[in-house]
Amino acid sequence: MFSIASLLCIIFILRAASQDVCDTTDQASREDCHPEPNAAETTCRARGCCWHKVDQLGIPWCFRPQSKSASCSIPDIARGDCHPEQGASPTTCAARGCSSQRYEVPIDTPKVLSKASSTFYNYTIVGNPYVGLKVSRKSSSSVVFDSTVAPMTFTDQYMEITVAVPTSNLYGLGERTGSLKLKPEDGPKVTFWARDQPPDPDKNLYGSHPFLLGVESDGKAFGIFLLNSNAMEVGLVKTNPVSVNYKTTGGILDFYVFLGPSPDDVIQQYSEVIGKTMMPPYWSLGFHLCRWGYTNTANLRLIVDDMRKKQIPYDTQWVDIDYMDSYKDWTLDPNNFNDLPNLVNDLHSYGMHFIPIVVWPGNTVFPDFTHPDAGNYWYTHAKAFHDQVNYDGLWIDMNEPANFVKGSLTGCTTGTNDDPPFVPPITGDMTDKTLCTSAQQHLSSHYNLHSLYGHFEAKATYETLMRIRGKRSLIISRSTFAGSGKYTGHWTGDNHSTWADLIYSISGIINFNMFGIPMVGADICGFAGTVDVELCTRWMQLGSFYPFMRNHRDRDGDGQDPASSMFTSTLPIMKKALEQRYRLLPYLYTLFYRSHIDGKPVIRPLFFQFPQDPKTYDIDRQFLWGSGLLISPVLVKGATTVTAYLPAGNWFDIETGVESMGGTHVFDAPLSKINAHIRGGVIIPTQDHDVTTTRSRVKDFTLLVALSTTGLASGELFWDNGESYGTTGGQNNNFIEFKAENARLTSTVVLYDYAVKMTLGSVVIYGVHSRPTIANFNGHHVPFTYDSNAKVITQNLRFPYNMSCSVLLQQNSIKQSLAHYNDREKKHVLYYQA
Repeated sequence: MFSIASLLCIIFILRAASQDVCDTTDQASREDCHPEPNAAETTCRARGCCWHKVDQLGIPWCFRPQSKSASCSIPDIARGDCHPEQGASPTTCAARGCSSQRYEVPIDTPKVLSKASSTFYNYTIVGNPYVGLKVSRKSSSSVVFDSTVAPMTFTDQYMEITVAVPTSNLYGLGERTGSLKLKPEDGPKVTFWARDQPPDPDKNLYGSHPFLLGVESDGKAFGIFLLNSNAMEVGLVKTNPVSVNYKTTGGILDFYVFLGPSPDDVIQQYSEVIGKTMMPPYWSLGFHLCRWGYTNTANLRLIVDDMRKKQIPYDTQWVDIDYMDSYKDWTLDPNNFNDLPNLVNDLHSYGMHFIPIVVWPGNTVFPDFTHPDAGNYWYTHAKAFHDQVNYDGLWIDMNEPANFVKGSLTGCTTGTNDDPPFVPPITGDMTDKTLCTSAQQHLSSHYNLHSLYGHFEAKATYETLMRIRGKRSLIISRSTFAGSGKYTGHWTGDNHSTWADLIYSISGIINFNMFGIPMVGADICGFAGTVDVELCTRWMQLGSFYPFMRNHRDRDGDGQDPASSMFTSTLPIMKKALEQRYRLLPYLYTLFYRSHIDGKPVIRPLFFQFPQDPKTYDIDRQFLWGSGLLISPVLVKGATTVTAYLPAGNWFDIETGVESMGGTHVFDAPLSKINAHIRGGVIIPTQDHDVTTTRSRVKDFTLLVALSTTGLASGELFWDNGESYGTTGGQNNNFIEFKAENARLTSTVVLYDYAVKMTLGSVVIYGVHSRPTIANFNGHHVPFTYDSNAKVITQNLRFPYNMSCSVLLQQNSIKQSLAHYNDREKKHVLYYQA
């Protein structure tokens, strides 16, 4: 990790701003300094750029020179002109932030206390051709960050810097809708300004995450993070090397550069800056159901009862704004939803959970969540409502913040905060569908804090629910910023019931895992539009592999819950997808543990696991759970096959165990099937499914062992009570490692600190190419079956992981009983001999 924040003042002082360069009339030496419409001399000069009223065609020019040939004789390194146009004075200089403390993003980041004793990088401050910074790898001399390729502009409300990077394999920059890989050859521009905007391509959406990840030709990865919350545009240009152009309306240029070298390493290093992700409650990994349009409690109860009657796995019921009294937060409609508390209690008695929405009620004021008293204010109202309706989490929506008038009912000012000299190409303007940017908040103006509104609401909500419930809750926020994953998950917003939205959901979910918010999903079947049975069925299959799985739609269309009569013919398919998800939840939960502890993404693109395989760089219609499970969904209407790329190695169909080697394959994919493959070398812990996680958590475990071509495999399982805080610090949890080698499967209890019965019911081993003659478990013969076609061994064991330790736990403290473990009690060995 490398931060140049400490060097920013130096860079700003060294900025070239010579007036002599404006004397050039050579158009080939000019770079456009005002690419957006309505250039004027005032705004041009404010950027420190040159202004020619007309060129040979009678067109005005706002430009900076691209060449040093016309430069004045004074070296750039000796200049620090912060007011290049005429009329400089102490007043105008201070107004540009040149004499005062500038706004910086008010989120916690690590404080650098000393210089590292050794680094993986070199850096140099360069004064020619333009003043800037170069960061390179020591291992390869590859320059991963070079800001010397163009001059930098630094004024109060406009800053611009261009950074050259060594590859065109670039990812990230969000929130956005589109392909996973950014395409510099198309000159994409990503705009950052939180907005109530359906997730359509080329729009600035709900969140702001100016994080970029690149993969070089040798497979080494790097990351660049600009910690800036102001309105911003980031453009990519296919130069040699590729250039990344940043333009922002305020703040500072606080860059972090991450050297990896693997993509996973980059995300881990990024998480060290923005914070590790929250550990979700286990129940939140189940299936969630919601819609806008539950007219009353009786209508909602019919849905709940129908889901139960049809034995559809289902953990959490949500409600949209229908439940409120005149759409006011923290209220209950006394006529239509007066019985909601009883329904919630019924859900709890069935082992289920309940989450309501919090959203603005119409004519309103917005809490300032940066104010030190906002937490108590939020807690007071949330607690009073929780006393009435015993909810288990909160859905915080419309928190960009969204507004149905422009700025306010009384309008906005005509000052430069509401009407700044530069506005990135956002949808509308900076006050459209939101607050006046001149509005003053506790920490700064809304001009600076706008894209942080949802972040600070999520933080206040997280702290509030800790106080109210005393155990892990689920928070899902629409607007997010870098670091929001410490407090909240996210859904990708008000999407459409289209195949394109189904496709885009994959890259959106991968992106948010890179952004440090792994608890993410899209509204399954689409929020708006006409529901299509085939599309919804395929979406339920894909959604069963979202980290956050919720089916949600608006009030205008037909209901799309799985129990709906619309899906009578495909209900068995939907149930099959849900049952498969519930079986895989121990593996998913362990991936969330890794994300919480190490910062590793839960969902990953293929190139994260195979960064040296160029064929993986463009793939965004397949994805991985962790390193071990590859999902290849059908994303085309009417398709009954799917073309999937399997990187090098061996892969096993999760249902049949049939083995495939690396390469491009066309797999059968009837409507009843989504293709998922376990990578050879991985062991995945699973558990028998049930209709809720409360009931499935007490079922038997099964290990799916996918042997590599050399007969090796490994895996792990994290297990706790699923909802307490503080269980991931080495107490009140179990941690078990699995390893297969030399025809032996070893289960090692690394930590047994959670007194609950855990039973290993069976083991399934893929990739056993000859029938074993014997199988024994801890020295005892066990029966097994062998599928000679699929090359799969299955053993039924019914073995308790806590074994004799359960007796010791009853008699002694946990620490004492751990001391009594011997190797045989900690290691359980399944042996089979061919």
